[in-house]
Amino acid sequence: MTRFDRGDRVRVDIPDERDPDHAEFHGRHGTVVAVLEDDPSRVTGDKQDSILYRVGLDDGLELDFRHRDLRPALHGTDR
Repeated sequence: MTRFDRGDRVRVDIPDERDPDHAEFHGRHGTVVAVLEDDPSRVTGDKQDSILYRVGLDDGLELDFRHRDLRPALHGTDR
């Protein structure tokens, strides 16, 4: 089961300011363009850790995020 589907609007939520990705990506919005799978859940025990969301950010950059780094988009950010 995935938290988001292709076409969903999302925002990046990395609240830990010490995280190297916080400054560049926290608060940015985009659209899920693909839902991919890999296998870190074998280590973490959390099945959702095996799901990667490829997000096309509003500036055109595409990046992969785990479920814990994404939230539904804030109102008023839909295209």
